Amino acid sequence: MTASQTPTTADELRGAGLRVTAARVALLQTVRDGDHLDVEAIAAGVRERVGHISLQAVYEALHALTAAGLVRRIEPGDSPARFEGRVGDNHHHLVCRNCGAVKDVDCAVGHPPCLEPVDEAGYLIDEADVTFWGLCPRCRTGKDG
Repeated sequence: MTASQTPTTADELRGAGLRVTAARVALLQTVRDGDHLDVEAIAAGVRERVGHISLQAVYEALHALTAAGLVRRIEPGDSPARFEGRVGDNHHHLVCRNCGAVKDVDCAVGHPPCLEPVDEAGYLIDEADVTFWGLCPRCRTGKDG
């Protein structure tokens, strides 16, 4: 691959030390094409791309991709875990209290970790995880369904 080529999904998996499978490629592409998808939605997207895959295989692949830093897991409040392909930039999230929609929002202030506590208690802080809660535009206007 030359410097001008964009790495393929398979290249990214290999680069992260993961075995390349059709299911992992489809899963990573599904997460990146989606918008903060839960496991059920990811499984449905993978099935559309490659056929049958068990929910257990989806969970295992998501665990491997998250551990490798290719996918980010977020857990907004009482909703199921969601996954996104936007990693490494310490962005935050807006969550609708009514419909559960999740949107990305860039760092609150400055460079990561964006926010600094009054007392770090001796920790070397490299990330801040902020969730803003409110009502999305659809729910504010009563067009939630």
